[in-house]
Amino acid sequence: MSAALGLFRLQQVDSRIDQIEARLGKIRDILANDSEIQVAMEQVKIAETKQHESEHSRQMSEEEARDKQIKILEAESSLYGGSVKNPKELQDLQAEVASLKKHLVSIEDQELEAMVRVETAQADLLSVLDDLKQIQARLGDENKKLIADQESLSRDLADLQAERNATISPVDIVILNTYETLRKQRRGLAVAEVSENACRACGTTLNAALQQSARHATELVYCPSCGRILYAG
Repeated sequence: MSAALGLFRLQQVDSRIDQIEARLGKIRDILANDSEIQVAMEQVKIAETKQHESEHSRQMSEEEARDKQIKILEAESSLYGGSVKNPKELQDLQAEVASLKKHLVSIEDQELEAMVRVETAQADLLSVLDDLKQIQARLGDENKKLIADQESLSRDLADLQAERNATISPVDIVILNTYETLRKQRRGLAVAEVSENACRACGTTLNAALQQSARHATELVYCPSCGRILYAG
């Protein structure tokens, strides 16, 4: 799978997450017409922040563990591959492998701890959401539709966040950083599809060579006007 295709799929998920979060924000504003609700809503926001932070910490530990595993494989390849003959160099490689493995154990312990924190944060979030649901239910029939929408959107959001984790897993960390930076700079839209010979995001007409590059290049190709990553399916 090309880098652009992976990022395009990630962009589709992120755009849906953005839409749901925006709608949830509007619903919260409508429902937050009672001091009791406002307190409960604040608890939900705190729980959501903790859940997001714990998930981010888990992802960072996972990435760090994966990086150490790669380094161990590389060092062991040099150690046992026969390319290194010098006894001192072999001794240094053995020490490096041992150090990396020791560090990996520590990182994996941190990863397990992070997973526990994620589970705890998710349970806390479900608890405060349930508290909020009970408070909102007392407001009457006029808010029932909004509450139902909120619950449905919250479930959709959880599914999308799980889908995002799966989508993001194979993406190279450097490319992912580029994508995240562009998302911040371009109001959430980092990847633009090529449609009818133009960048769908800004409408700039793209020459044939650029379209061909966007369609087949292994490197990322950018719109010359808006700077977004181009995807040509």
